[in-house]
Amino acid sequence: MLNDLYRQLIMEHAGQKRNHREMKEGSHLHYKNPTCGDVMTLYWKWNEDGTLEEVSFIGEGCSISMASCSMMTEMVKGKNYEEITAMREGMEQLIRRGEEPREIDLGDALSLAGVYRLRARHNCALMPWQALDRAFLKETAR
Repeated sequence: MLNDLYRQLIMEHAGQKRNHREMKEGSHLHYKNPTCGDVMTLYWKWNEDGTLEEVSFIGEGCSISMASCSMMTEMVKGKNYEEITAMREGMEQLIRRGEEPREIDLGDALSLAGVYRLRARHNCALMPWQALDRAFLKETAR
C-alpha cells in the first residue's frame, strides 16, 4: 500500500515537474548522469542573506531522475548552504544505504527510498543533488 503511494508520488513529480523552467537571472550548470545519459540544467539564484532564493531545472530522463529533480528544487528553495548540504547527505544515506535520516525532513523525496534496492538507479535519484554539488563548487571557485 505504501509502495503504491510512493510510486504514485514519483510518477506525479515526473509527470508534473515542479520548478521546471529556465531562469534568465542567476547561475546555471548543465549536468549529465554519468551512468545513463539523463541530463539536466540546474538554475539557481542566492539571496543576499545566504539562502537560495530561486532554483529550477530543465532536463530529460527517466521518471526517477525527473521526479528527484522536481523534489529537490522544492526542498532546497529558501534554505541556506548548511541546510542544503545536510539534505544532500540525507539523500545519499537514503539512496546508497537504505537508511532514512533521523534529523532531516526529506519530504516527498522519501518516496525514493525503494531506489536503494536498485543499485543501477542510484545515480538517477541522486542526479540533481550531484548537480547541486557541482553548482556549489562552481560558486565557491569564483
